[in-house]
Amino acid sequence: MSETNLAAPSHLKIIPFMKFRKLAMAFSLLLVLGSIVSLAVNGLQFGLDFTGGTQIQLQYPKPANLETVRSQLAKAGFDSAEVVYFGQETEVKVVMQEMEDSRGKAPGEPTLTDRVVSALSVDGDQVTLKSSAFVGPQVGEELRDLGGLGMVVALLVVMGYVAFRFQYKFSIGAVTALIHDVIIVLGVFSIFHLDFDLNELAAVLAVIGYSLNDTIVVADRIRENFRKIRQTSALEIVDISLTETLGRTIVTSLTTLLVLVALFFVGGEIIHGFSIALIVGIVIGTYSSIYVAANILLMLEISPQDLIEPVKEGADLDELP
Repeated sequence: MSETNLAAPSHLKIIPFMKFRKLAMAFSLLLVLGSIVSLAVNGLQFGLDFTGGTQIQLQYPKPANLETVRSQLAKAGFDSAEVVYFGQETEVKVVMQEMEDSRGKAPGEPTLTDRVVSALSVDGDQVTLKSSAFVGPQVGEELRDLGGLGMVVALLVVMGYVAFRFQYKFSIGAVTALIHDVIIVLGVFSIFHLDFDLNELAAVLAVIGYSLNDTIVVADRIRENFRKIRQTSALEIVDISLTETLGRTIVTSLTTLLVLVALFFVGGEIIHGFSIALIVGIVIGTYSSIYVAANILLMLEISPQDLIEPVKEGADLDELP
């Protein structure tokens, strides 16, 4: 015979998370609407992987001044070139929309890469070419479309999994929280005009996985408590469940954030966008597991009847939860 707690655990100091659910809903709506408006007006500043263009990595004999490099490129006609350090101050990455076009080029005529190296090899600085890469616009457009499709498929798979593993109301809450997180992360990149490349897309997909994991932990505890605790309201059961999982949530989020903050400050320019996407995603994902996913459950009027386990044929009534 299984035991059932008819009341909330008396030893637990319950934090009234859901007391602030309406305020949290207004805050979430503000963030989501602001992100959508920025995405509609500004769009995303797609990087080389999505737009096509040329990426050139250069080695300087001494630390390079990025402003000087940009000025030299502008004088050579490359006004839109983006210049960043690549790991260390003696290595520079130049990204531009211009593409190498070999059609009609006479033998011995300098290539695009040659012209960039020549433009920067002045004032006694002998710049060395380390690598160059070209991405065609058709390839970039295909990567952008496949990336967007990947996010949609991930959300659909998540919705199906959670509906099968728990109940359809949990799947609606989980997917709403994930869409909330993705829109806000993309909104941050749009508002601050940050480059969005394949690295950042990978970070967004990682955010979906992290947020889903956090949401499932909370959902599992809510389901367990609905089956154990009977003499209390759904709102109190959600508060109890969130309080019980709070320690795990804080430890997981803080340890992950410590690593990402370290990557942001010492990982170099090349992974700044990746780090920013994950930092924003983890903070918002932790928040959404509490104030979006759980809030949706209350809005859908989750009840013990939704979570009753199917009775096996011939089971003794005393064994029912």
